[in-house]
Amino acid sequence: MSKLHFTTKHANAASVQRKWHVVDGTNQTVGRMCSKIAAILRGKNKAYYTPHVDCGDFVIVINADKVKFTGNKMDEKEYLTFSGYPGGQKAEIAKDLLRRRPEAVIERAVHGMLPKNRLGRKMIKKLFVYAGAEHPHTAQQPAELKF
Repeated sequence: MSKLHFTTKHANAASVQRKWHVVDGTNQTVGRMCSKIAAILRGKNKAYYTPHVDCGDFVIVINADKVKFTGNKMDEKEYLTFSGYPGGQKAEIAKDLLRRRPEAVIERAVHGMLPKNRLGRKMIKKLFVYAGAEHPHTAQQPAELKF
């Protein structure tokens, strides 16, 4: 091979090495935390990032019920669901959703930041969100992440 021609190395399923990360959501802003989580799920923190390959790591989020919103988002941000039937649209403000299902706030934010295709659906399965400080993934030796 000539020194003038180099080929770009692309990651594939066999060459990807996955790690586990634990993120503590205590007093963290939802959007800022979730954008960093989405980058880790995609694999953008790795040198061999390849856009068409799932080369991201696993992420565990604990204390999801202790996240915070900036400004008036806690009272004004609405989460909409639609059943597909006439009159089937429901709205819920962030304060109520955070009280009822705190995991859904983080899952929906991260899901919105991932690709909208089969690769994005594969990436979101590597996210595990828990409301409390306990999680069942202790066997994987996760590394703590500080944002």
